[in-house]
Amino acid sequence: MIQYIPILTTLLSFVFFYIMYIHYQQKKNATYIFWWMIGILCYGAGTVTESVNTLFGWNETNFRLWYITGALLGGWPLATGSAYLLLPKQKAHLLTFLGLIIIGFAALCTLLSPLNLSLQAGNKLTGKILEWTFIRYITPFINIYAFIMLVGGAIYSAIQYKKETIYKIRFWGNVLIAIGGLLPGIGGSFTKYGYTEVLYVTEFIGLALIFSGYLVMKNDRTVSIHHQQISKGALS
Repeated sequence: MIQYIPILTTLLSFVFFYIMYIHYQQKKNATYIFWWMIGILCYGAGTVTESVNTLFGWNETNFRLWYITGALLGGWPLATGSAYLLLPKQKAHLLTFLGLIIIGFAALCTLLSPLNLSLQAGNKLTGKILEWTFIRYITPFINIYAFIMLVGGAIYSAIQYKKETIYKIRFWGNVLIAIGGLLPGIGGSFTKYGYTEVLYVTEFIGLALIFSGYLVMKNDRTVSIHHQQISKGALS
């Protein structure tokens, strides 16, 4: 039954994306909301490929899309949203530009790389079948950046909110996001050893925690400590 968890994650991501889309329509000048919205869309796209693999079996096109949406785009757009929230806009622009170049290059290589199907383990999705092995050395840099900006950013915000009792709700919201952002990375490390099912579980729990943290802070009426949000009310 674990193989079917990505279907639930996909459904949850679509609900999350719809709520984020409505939020962005209300605050179109908030760049970070745009990237968070794209991040949830990419998250769902990755679990769609996992769902396709479960329902219809392994195929080459779906595998390549899984690697691009999961390994390359799994957390980067969400982290980019956090960059626009926490950093000066010019620095966020620069990091986004560099990230797009790196991910675009890695995605193109993923589409073109020959596959070593002798390493394919049944119906499981694994990046080790990519013959251009250098692609797999690019993903850690992307994931480290995503960890620093998404998880680290949420931890930083939680610490700032912890200083004032009136921010108790926002503190716990950031804690939920930090844990939720960390879990898929942990699950992804297990795929290197063939335990893809661990990723399926951590993806679902991680998204549920991020969604919960988002809703908790969005409905809080206290003023954000981040200047990008102050003029826009609660979590924007």
